[in-house]
Amino acid sequence: MKRVPSFLVLACGALLAAAPALAQQDISKVNGSIVAQAGRAYGDVETVNGSISIETGAQVEDAETVNGSINAGDDVVADSLTTVNGQIRVGARARIRGDVETVNGGIFIDRGSSVGGDVGTVNGAIGLVAVDLAGDISTVGGDITVGVGSHVRGGVRVHKSGANWMPVRISTRRQRVIIGPGAVVDGPLVFERDVVLYVHETARIGEVAGATPVRYSTPTAPPRSDD
Repeated sequence: MKRVPSFLVLACGALLAAAPALAQQDISKVNGSIVAQAGRAYGDVETVNGSISIETGAQVEDAETVNGSINAGDDVVADSLTTVNGQIRVGARARIRGDVETVNGGIFIDRGSSVGGDVGTVNGAIGLVAVDLAGDISTVGGDITVGVGSHVRGGVRVHKSGANWMPVRISTRRQRVIIGPGAVVDGPLVFERDVVLYVHETARIGEVAGATPVRYSTPTAPPRSDD
């Protein structure tokens, strides 16, 4: 049996000795905002009353707040992004391994980003631009835009409102669901509320239940006054 070179033994020993120092720092607050600084790596970042900012190139594990927004810059990496009362905005080329979810607030994810889980709101708009989404999109009272070049490998669902969502106030206006130029939704599109579904002529979608697709060929969907 070949002998392991001594320099490899020494190198492995040094790495093991340094392991505790490499553990990423968790940040947890009750009141106050959190900033994950650009280019740095963190563990979980959590607050109750405050926003979370993840600067360009920063890496975090789970980012969670209750009353506050989450703003993530370009090229960030995170396990999940979750809030209750607040919006979530994600920049370009981000990599989110799990879910992106809020209750009261919108979600926007920019070009070149990928999401390994689901994207969901109860009461807030959802917008994707050239995003690769492994899971589903779901909402109760928000508009949905699967923008140009996006690929949703799951489905799209608009849930009916009910007692389970109290005390969240759900809008009663007719919702818009837009599948933009070159976008793809592999799974079913299921609508339990009254929506208008616009699908670009270059888009591809799965089976539709609860709505009739309206095809369009212009760069953007018809204005809301046409609904």
